[in-house]
Amino acid sequence: MHAIRLLPLLLVPLVVALQDAGPGDAPGWREGRGWGWIWGEDDEHGALNHMSDATRLEALSLVTEGRVYDLGVTFSRRSFVWPGHSATEVMTFRSPDGLRRQADLDFTLPEVNRDRLGWHSCSLFVSDNVATQIDGLGHIVGGDQTHAYNGIPLDELSGDFGVRRLSAAGIPPIVNRAVLLDIAGLLEVDALPASFAITPAHVDAALERQGTEIRVGDIVLLRTGTLRHWGEDGADHDTLATHDSAGITLETARYLVEQKGALALGSDTSGLEVSPAPEGSSCFVPVHRYLLLEQGVHILEFHDLEELARDEVWEFCYMGTTNKIAGTTAGFALRPIAMR
Repeated sequence: MHAIRLLPLLLVPLVVALQDAGPGDAPGWREGRGWGWIWGEDDEHGALNHMSDATRLEALSLVTEGRVYDLGVTFSRRSFVWPGHSATEVMTFRSPDGLRRQADLDFTLPEVNRDRLGWHSCSLFVSDNVATQIDGLGHIVGGDQTHAYNGIPLDELSGDFGVRRLSAAGIPPIVNRAVLLDIAGLLEVDALPASFAITPAHVDAALERQGTEIRVGDIVLLRTGTLRHWGEDGADHDTLATHDSAGITLETARYLVEQKGALALGSDTSGLEVSPAPEGSSCFVPVHRYLLLEQGVHILEFHDLEELARDEVWEFCYMGTTNKIAGTTAGFALRPIAMR
C-alpha cells in the first residue's frame, strides 16, 4: 500500500467498499459522496470503472436514427491553446518533391520507381492538452504529500518521458449515455460572457427547460457557446480567450457528481471551470482538483456542441477513444462523436 494512504487524507473522500452503496445507488456511486478512491489500490481508471457491457448496450439503444454528430474541432498551428500548454508546430518531414531532389532513399530512385511514387509525412510538436481532449487522471497532483488520484505519489508518477502511471493511453474506450446542458441557450446568448459562473441553479433550469434527466453514470456536457467562435481552426485567440473563461464552479461540479451521479464532465471550453477561480478558492483550478484528484472523474474539453444544441439533441450515445500514446497526461486532438 502506498505510504500516503496511511496519512490523514484531507484532499480525498474516504476509501469505501463498493458494497456500501445504498439502495438505488449505482455500483460505486453514493449520493452525497460521488465516486472517489473506491476501485482498489491499483486502480487508474476512476469513475469510468462504472461502465459495463450493460451500460454500453443501454447507451447504444439511444441510437434510433443513425445520425452522427462530430464533436471534434479542427486543430492547427494557429489554434488557440490555454496559456499553460505549449504551442504547436506541424512540419513536413518528407515530401514528393524533397524525395526526388535529395534522392537519399534507394527505393525512390528513378530506376526502381518508374511510377514516380512519393509521399507526405509530417513531424508534430504538440502539447498533449490541446484541441478536443480528455484530461487523464495523471494531469493534476497536489497536497502536502504530493500525489495524484488514488494516492499515487509523485515519485511513482513522474518521469522524463511522460507520466509512468495514470497515462491517458490507459483510458478505456468510452461508449456511454450523455446529456447536453445548453447553458448559453438557457440564457439566450450566443456565448456566455467572460468569467461567467455556471451554478447548480443553471443546471436545474437547463434540465427543466429541456425536459432532460441526468441519470447516475451519465456523461454531462455543458455548452457555453465558446466554439461558435472557433471558425476554421481556432485562430481568433482574443475572442476565444474571452468566452473560454466561462465555466462551472466547484459547487456545480460537486452537485453534478455527488447529487446527479455524473460519470464524466465536459464542455466546449479548454478548461470546463470558470476562470479566474472564485475568491477564496484553495487553488487556481479547484474543479480540476476535485474531479481528477479526489473523484477520479475525467474532464472532456473543447467538445463542439453547436450542432447538438441547434438540433435540440439533449441525450445521446457518446463515443470517444484516446490516442494510445504512453506517458501522455491527456488524450488530445480527438474526434469523439455523438449518435442519436
